[in-house]
Amino acid sequence: MRIPAHSVCTAIRDDIVAGVYERGGRLTEELLARRYGVSRVPVREALRTLEAEGFVVTRRHAGACVAEPTEQEASDLLEMRMLLEPLGAARAAQRRTEAHLKVLRGLVRLGQERARRGNSEDLRSLGAWFHETLAQASGSPALTSTLAQLRHKIAWMYSVEAPAHPAESWGEHGAIVDAVARGDSDRARSITALHTERATAAHRLRFPGGGDRVERVRTSQHPVNTAGLRH
Repeated sequence: MRIPAHSVCTAIRDDIVAGVYERGGRLTEELLARRYGVSRVPVREALRTLEAEGFVVTRRHAGACVAEPTEQEASDLLEMRMLLEPLGAARAAQRRTEAHLKVLRGLVRLGQERARRGNSEDLRSLGAWFHETLAQASGSPALTSTLAQLRHKIAWMYSVEAPAHPAESWGEHGAIVDAVARGDSDRARSITALHTERATAAHRLRFPGGGDRVERVRTSQHPVNTAGLRH
């Protein structure tokens, strides 16, 4: 049975993000095919996709290698997310379905419960699920796909400190859902902008040498009135 190239692509991408393959390291079709138990054809297709996404580069005399993004490229990714996440929330306020709202509200309830218990691992996965669902609620496949790629690449390039006050973070999630449910795109955009900016401050850039350094992104976001946010 032929395994789809997109499944191989997902597996290789996940391993790159997890650090299984070092930056700059070679990715030979033969070794990858053996590792994932597939032929070289889906591996070749997957590498082309990953090159287009920026995870892989092709070098003369070396072939496919894991990319080595610069500090500026990493910083740009955070800034792009700070622009696109609020746009997605605003679109979600206009286009969301009841199914989207049901999932988002359920995630907020779970997140607030886990925040009270202090379960940081659950909160990390619930937060990712929340933002993925919010992007899907935008009704824009292009925006959803772009945000998904940004999340993958940011997870690869940065470590993230757990929020000091997780209940406050999930209060912001709840306020975003309230605005989306009311169809208030301006409110959804402004709260998401504040939330994303706060989250960005917790990102620490991973360097090939193993050291971390706080990477703060300059933004032109105006202060947001947080009155009425649920905590």
